[in-house]
Amino acid sequence: MPKILVIRFSSIGDIVLTTPVVRCLKKQLKNIEIHYAVKSKFTCLLNNNPYIDKIYSFKNHINEVIGVLKNENFDYIIDLHNNIRSNLLKFKLRKKSFTVSKLNIQKWLLVNFKINLLPEVHIVDRYIKTVEPLGVKYDGEGLDFFFSENVELPKTVSDFIFFHTAYYVFSIGGTYFTKKCPTQKVIEICKSLSAPVILIGGEQDILEGEIIKAGVGANCINTCEQMSIEQSALVMRDAEYVISNDTGMMHIATALKKHVVSLWGNTIPEFGMAPYLPSGFNPTPAIIEIKGLKCRPCTKLGFEKCPKNHFKCMNDISADEIYRVVSNHPYTVKGHKLSRICGINL
Repeated sequence: MPKILVIRFSSIGDIVLTTPVVRCLKKQLKNIEIHYAVKSKFTCLLNNNPYIDKIYSFKNHINEVIGVLKNENFDYIIDLHNNIRSNLLKFKLRKKSFTVSKLNIQKWLLVNFKINLLPEVHIVDRYIKTVEPLGVKYDGEGLDFFFSENVELPKTVSDFIFFHTAYYVFSIGGTYFTKKCPTQKVIEICKSLSAPVILIGGEQDILEGEIIKAGVGANCINTCEQMSIEQSALVMRDAEYVISNDTGMMHIATALKKHVVSLWGNTIPEFGMAPYLPSGFNPTPAIIEIKGLKCRPCTKLGFEKCPKNHFKCMNDISADEIYRVVSNHPYTVKGHKLSRICGINL
């Protein structure tokens, strides 16, 4: 039976964005085995995926798994990471490979000179294009996220949900400061909403979550670091709306076919990482961003502080705009490729 190895080592959102490729490979190629190489901390995103036959994980270095990977004698390698480590793995396995283009030169030009030569193509579509030589086409079904059978919520969270018929989820985390909505802005947004809010995030977000909870009051619960990724996904699954920075949880929310409000700071949707929903899904997610800032994007990843010391890309976001989106559902745009449907011009 032919075997294909898919490579994407990290991180949360990037791995979730590869799920259409995995699904299309498995469903469109006959009698195929799909194997996946990933860092150990992210296997939880793939363990329940029925389209993956085997997962290989490593903690620190690919040498931890290189021996077993060589023994599998793969027919093809699909490299959806395209970094030094993935190229080293391909070199050691010496099998025919297909590698995604990261468009690093185009991104560098946009960040440094504001010259936009990026194609209007989502990263998912570029992932799919990578496997087109194998006869695979996108099926229009969006992203995937699968739950284990025994996933449960902490009692404090389940009790909070039990006493509220509807709630919002706010994903307050982010790898970099400049991708995160400021604490006081989150408080302002949460206080403007008409239903309780559940805050989700990691260990680094605990203190911020407590400050937000104190500022909002009884209609807010801080679950940062109290739940696993899967438990956070379960909370998002039943939410009325998910509000999120440009993070992995935003992509899990879209995989769950949720209504998403995404907040964009130093990064921009044009990099190809906007929420990606199935063809024809309505309404499409709302992108909230400050357009017209000459300094934006200032990086394709993020900084620990605003290089200009004003952080207008997040500070100028309007809580009223977000309230209008989640209260009135005013935006409906057909198609899985996201159109910008919210924005504030300077």
